[in-house]
Amino acid sequence: MAGQDRLKDTVFTYIKKKYKTSPEYLWKKYPDYAVFRHADNNKWFALQAAVPGNKLGLGGDDLIEVVNVKVDDMFFRDMIIKQEGIIPAYHMNKQHWVTVLLDGSVKQEQVFDLIDASFLATASAKKKQKLRPPKEWIIPSNPKYYDIIHAFDDTDEIDWKQGSGIKAGDTVYMYVGSPVSAILYKCKVTETDIPYSYHDENLTIKALMKIKLLKKYRPEKFTFDVLRNDYGIYAIRGPRGITNSLSMALNGK
Repeated sequence: MAGQDRLKDTVFTYIKKKYKTSPEYLWKKYPDYAVFRHADNNKWFALQAAVPGNKLGLGGDDLIEVVNVKVDDMFFRDMIIKQEGIIPAYHMNKQHWVTVLLDGSVKQEQVFDLIDASFLATASAKKKQKLRPPKEWIIPSNPKYYDIIHAFDDTDEIDWKQGSGIKAGDTVYMYVGSPVSAILYKCKVTETDIPYSYHDENLTIKALMKIKLLKKYRPEKFTFDVLRNDYGIYAIRGPRGITNSLSMALNGK
């Protein structure tokens, strides 16, 4: 437990220093369980506990230090619970929370990253807008309705339907549907919330964003088969976040 206690103390120090938040101990039955919450909306963003291994599905009754954090992106959640040391949440909503073992199986830097993501996921709308760092997205485009193939022939910046959650400074990778079925463009979002109203049987647009072309990809590079087989992406029906491995591949790292 000594190594676990050190990592637990490191987590507590990290949260207190970065978020100016101290642990709260709410339960007489579990006096060592600690909750961290936002000052403005009182929502939890982390729960630390020492839990017997058999209650985590790991076998044995030795206590394991863990921290529960919220993960908004369901695709990302489904990916990380396949990783050693991260499991569906203990004693919390398993669709939106995960349990991270503080036994060294998850690197300290990743534990901090997950706490940061949970803090953002549970923040008030005002705080989210202020705190969220630039994010990378895949967004779909249908060549049957818009000639995206030639959209950047004469310009490097176009207007596009604004996706929910996307803000200026984000990066979007444009996935072009059948018959191309591949990511073709990397773009930077330069402006959002441009008033626009359009509706027909296939499309509804409530606002536009401006996107600036940064890079083109060969059609055979990031095909749907590659996204599915190598990165676990089985559908692209709307804006979605991407994993670090796909981000590195798209950025040539």
